[in-house]
Amino acid sequence: MSPVEKVVAGIDLGGTAINYTFLDERGQFLIQGLCEHPARSVEGPEVCIGQIADGLVLAAERADVARDKLVAVGLDTPGPASAAGVLSRRGSTNFVHPAWAGYDIRAGLESRLGLPVTYLNDGNAAALWGHVSIFGSENEAASVSAIIGTGLGGGVITSGRVVTGRHGFGGELGHVLIPYQAIPGIEGLVPDCNCGRTGDLESLCSLTAIRRTLLPHFLARNPSHPLAAVGDAGEAAKRVRGLAEQGDPLCRDIFRVQARALALFFDEMINVFDPDALIVGGGAVETSAEFRTWFIAEIRAGMPAQREEQAGLPIHVMPSGDSAGARGAAIDAARMVRECGL
Repeated sequence: MSPVEKVVAGIDLGGTAINYTFLDERGQFLIQGLCEHPARSVEGPEVCIGQIADGLVLAAERADVARDKLVAVGLDTPGPASAAGVLSRRGSTNFVHPAWAGYDIRAGLESRLGLPVTYLNDGNAAALWGHVSIFGSENEAASVSAIIGTGLGGGVITSGRVVTGRHGFGGELGHVLIPYQAIPGIEGLVPDCNCGRTGDLESLCSLTAIRRTLLPHFLARNPSHPLAAVGDAGEAAKRVRGLAEQGDPLCRDIFRVQARALALFFDEMINVFDPDALIVGGGAVETSAEFRTWFIAEIRAGMPAQREEQAGLPIHVMPSGDSAGARGAAIDAARMVRECGL
């Protein structure tokens, strides 16, 4: 059991699983790696909030955290949602049940647990963890994180705080438009995004982009490639990373496009925020050391020339990627505890 008096929980609500962690007032995480419980968000708020609370009890037992030491909870979920945790009426694929429309998930969990709850979207929470893991919890630094998954998440952190914006849409980095026509090898490609835009970061840098846009584009040029014989487009897309790690030229070209898209995006962020670090997370870097090194080098190779003072800006790989959201949520809850004197 932690010898300190105050502990906060971090809860990452995903599509199929809820991940938990605990952070004590020494700044020590009390769970290493994943601590998961089934997620039932598709069944609506009442069932899902109950699942979160039940899983928290089990996680506290695993971490040997007494209930009276738990003073606050940080929650993160996929968006879209307001900065206060009110889910958009259009929802995401995780919140298709009609009762989620306009639901205040932060307040709902707070009422169920009887503890103060903070809220971040999942990309922002992971970005906060990445930032703190590099700079510590008390800092004046700025960082920009891009996390490649089914979509493209991430966040902007300044002085240890998440930039959420007026409505909570700050850090929606996947929908920033980039000059994609400058990327070699995709001439004639029209990268449409689910959000309705053409040429934003997510339209090129996500698993969805591989399935919908990049793999069909490159297979049309290489019809004899083994992936052309895979009947299911989603299954074919999932195989791209493994083949790229093995050095398959077509699959490497796909990830090269993603790296170059990130390069153009990061150049825009450098000129907006002048950050102290860039951070990359998600599937493209949760790979072998050789592939990570190659991918980061491709990002650097695609970046336009920077000012001399910015040329050495570090690009970090997100640590503990599977638990990044829960850790970031816990860090946000710990901030509230400090600032409110709980």
